[in-house]
Amino acid sequence: MEVQTDVIVLGLGTSGEDLALQLLYAGLDVVGVEPQLIGGECAYWACIPSKVMIRAANLLQEARRVNGVAGRADVVPDWARVATRIREEVTADWDDSMAVERFESNGGVLVRGRGKLTGPRTVTVGSQTFVAKVGVVVATGSQPLIPPIPGLADVDYWTTHDAIQVETLPGSLVILGGGAVGCELGQVFARFGVEVTIVEGQDRLLPNEESEASAVLAAVFESEGINVRVGARAQEVAATGGGVSVILEDGTTVTGDRILVALGRAVDLSGLGLESVGLDGQARSVPVDDRLRAADGLWAMGDISGQAMFTHIAVYQATLIAADILGQELPPADYTTLPRVTFSDPEVASVGMTEAQAREAGLDVAVTVKYLGATFRGWLHGPGNSGLIKLIGDKTRDVLVGATAMGPHGGEVLGLLSLAVHAEVPLAKIRSMIYAYPTFYGGIGEALGAYGRGVGRVFDPDYVVPEGLR
Repeated sequence: MEVQTDVIVLGLGTSGEDLALQLLYAGLDVVGVEPQLIGGECAYWACIPSKVMIRAANLLQEARRVNGVAGRADVVPDWARVATRIREEVTADWDDSMAVERFESNGGVLVRGRGKLTGPRTVTVGSQTFVAKVGVVVATGSQPLIPPIPGLADVDYWTTHDAIQVETLPGSLVILGGGAVGCELGQVFARFGVEVTIVEGQDRLLPNEESEASAVLAAVFESEGINVRVGARAQEVAATGGGVSVILEDGTTVTGDRILVALGRAVDLSGLGLESVGLDGQARSVPVDDRLRAADGLWAMGDISGQAMFTHIAVYQATLIAADILGQELPPADYTTLPRVTFSDPEVASVGMTEAQAREAGLDVAVTVKYLGATFRGWLHGPGNSGLIKLIGDKTRDVLVGATAMGPHGGEVLGLLSLAVHAEVPLAKIRSMIYAYPTFYGGIGEALGAYGRGVGRVFDPDYVVPEGLR
């Protein structure tokens, strides 16, 4: 028997749940299909619990910085307290009953299982078939990318799920991947006493960010005793006496008690039945227009939409789809000023184009880099002040097209820069602002010469910043 409804949402992760609730609040009937936990990856194994871990690790490091500055502190890490907080306060022991109650109390119909498109506006879950009057939204997310490295499948490797749920830390850990996740978790575990080795196949950490930020982070990691191996991919993995060894392509070997695979995530569209609506079920993403429409009566969002895999993108897309379904007017999807933050210490926050991307786009590029220790607040901050502000300008339009804010609270400092890039604020306007003194965000003004000390000509390639202001 077919069940009629207004909208079917396949996948109730962060964005799927958010969209479903928006539609329910608007008075539509919604069927949500989810085989795992409502709230998805972000709530239970990624963004939220990982930030609890990062907060704890950063507190330890900040306490260690007391020595020589404000007195003496003896720091004794206790991972059990972190694991307990994640289990009891954050994930409710990986129980989504509160989310289920929220969804159903607002009129949603929850179906546990894996849904499959079996025709236009039609979804089958097991023996049940649902037909949507308005349409179907696919938000089935992604899975950890596990590469076909010889021997990897034969060892008990960790994914991020295992790392988030761990209650007893290993003595040593090899992390495959020096992107955001590998760097964040690697620094966390190192600060709790684990001997960490990060293996990154490209030539630097955070290869998608500015090279200057990568260099600063590598120096910080070295100072904290994290072993970083870049430019050498893993060639083979083997179990060795209760641990794991990884042979790198340069012939060297790294070892650890455990191995964490943090090489990104992959989308698997097979089994979704996309062929029943004329789409390719073997593709790497679902092609969508600027309203996230994939076909008549079909929308796709989140990781499967082909954009960067960030929660804030998926929630942004959910709002656009809700508006489209409800007949509301919103500007079309625009990712040119996408913000991103790696929650390492220091945080690496960026928006818009990198310098390389701006040059590849043929812009008349101008760049300034201000290291945090050369800003007023950075210098005053003392220990833990590593970082920088990098601004990418388009000289033709006299606007910022990209920026990086790296340092304590870098993600918060990014707010001003994101607005400037998004709104295409003229550089003269940014420079003429009054910046609260001394602040981390004030470093943006310092980089642009807002304090009137001769640094305003940052886009003049022949200008040399005075030694004391570098």
